[in-house]
Amino acid sequence: MTTADDFVIQFIQDKGLVSSADVAEARAALTSIPDGQNPDTLAIAKLVETGKVSWANITKELGKEFDMEVIDVSVVAPADALLKLVGRELAERSNILPLQMDGAELLIAIADPLDTETLDSLSRVLKLTLNTKLAPPDELKIAIERCYTGGQPAGGADDILGGMGGADGVELPSTGDVKQEDAPIIRYVNSLIVDAIRRKASDIHLEPLEKRFRVRFRIDGVLQEMKGPAKRLQASVISRLKLMAEVSLAEKRIPQDGRIQARTGGRDIDLRVSILPTVYGESIVMRILDKEGLKLGLPELGFFADDQAKFQGLISGSDGVFLVTGPTGSGKSTTLYSALNYINKPDRKIITVEDPVEYQMAGINQVQVKRDVGMTFAAALRAMLRQAPNIVMIGEIRDLETAEIAINAALTGHMVFSTLHTNDSVSAVTRLVDIGVKPFLVSAALRGALAQRLVRRVCQSCAQPYKPTAKELYTIGMTEQDIAGATPMKGAGCPKCNERGYKGRRGVFELFVITEEVQEMIYSGSSLVELRRKARESGMRTMREDGQRKVASGMTTVEEVMGATVADDVI
Repeated sequence: MTTADDFVIQFIQDKGLVSSADVAEARAALTSIPDGQNPDTLAIAKLVETGKVSWANITKELGKEFDMEVIDVSVVAPADALLKLVGRELAERSNILPLQMDGAELLIAIADPLDTETLDSLSRVLKLTLNTKLAPPDELKIAIERCYTGGQPAGGADDILGGMGGADGVELPSTGDVKQEDAPIIRYVNSLIVDAIRRKASDIHLEPLEKRFRVRFRIDGVLQEMKGPAKRLQASVISRLKLMAEVSLAEKRIPQDGRIQARTGGRDIDLRVSILPTVYGESIVMRILDKEGLKLGLPELGFFADDQAKFQGLISGSDGVFLVTGPTGSGKSTTLYSALNYINKPDRKIITVEDPVEYQMAGINQVQVKRDVGMTFAAALRAMLRQAPNIVMIGEIRDLETAEIAINAALTGHMVFSTLHTNDSVSAVTRLVDIGVKPFLVSAALRGALAQRLVRRVCQSCAQPYKPTAKELYTIGMTEQDIAGATPMKGAGCPKCNERGYKGRRGVFELFVITEEVQEMIYSGSSLVELRRKARESGMRTMREDGQRKVASGMTTVEEVMGATVADDVI
């Protein structure tokens, strides 16, 4: 630490790391203070020297205060090009270490989060955007010495964090002896997975093109291109991933599915691997499932208070069927897990049947479908009903057999949750009838349906008031009067959101509640148009209307709502 140590010394007292008596004692022990030297800098050094506090603990608390990740620099191994970019003299003078380059962005480890002057100067000199992580200053100095003298990281040359600057570490399955010439490929693949997890990507796409091997991450629902390996390394990278996913290396003619398990920061990460032969090689998509990292609170889904109250009322019922509808990737599973988490009480037995079990939840019996041994949705459902559950969750209703068992379970006193692939909530009724369920059974069992889409949320770190133009508002069916007194927002772009103005996603919803009138209409075979008209008359808001409210509240933008929903007169 070289700047603002008066802040730091007060900060560590406020956090209870040292007492005021410790600080007074350290200051009294300073026999001389060189010209231009900050006394507090020397006092902090004395506190560390006497064992009153450690740099590791100081850095940990500063990381919490400034919302910065603290990393273990003893295991990093930056590329030679980065070490040349940031010379040793500059690194030692500023106590910084380059970790990773991504386009025009440079990730560096720093010791002093308050030294913005150095960071601004470095950014101007390098003409790069700097992203930072914290490290204890004593450990950072050792790492700088090691990296610039060519030493290996503490974890060894093949450590998965080599060049990534990650703190958590990732354990991947062993695949036997590693040849010397294969080590760079292994490091690249491992670093790719670490980087995707760090960026909170949902998918990794590796796509062979005619003259290059493209790598893209899906972050907040949008594909973003990353720096890929050379085309000549394509076969080696694909072979490594196929080996890790435990699929056939020799088979290149047909699609294959596999699975990679990793562990980072004490959390289990599953990667579902899909391999598809294409004209220029095998395309690989890895879906990242953080089994324990899902936020399960209803407010995080994006409900407004009124819709959340209706939703809670529906899912707290004692029997019936509640459906969540939408296309693949619209967040249906997250909503169902959130509902289960809300109603998960010690006096209720909850069983789920899923394909696959994406997230593990405490206190819930989760069943994995295994079609190869006859464990289908229908077979699992029949067995689980003999377990006397209060609540049943079915991953998806796909056929008449599953639908009939779900309906019968609802009619015999069970609360059943499931998903359907329909464009809106009211279509859930006609979809069940199309599958073959009798209308009178749908009328008796269905309690409600929720349609949803995902929109990107305006980054809270760089959100600024923004007034959409009349033309923009018109595209989603709003007028300037609709936002009078409201505060629409737009992200300016910052390091936290990768200069995109959005961070995270929220849902836009259409909640269809089955009233007695609607039950009679379903029983009598009313059309989709008639059911939708009655639902609107009963107060149902469409997804487009919910999106309009979220634009007015500053949660998202016109562009996001326009892209995720359709005009109400189209439905």
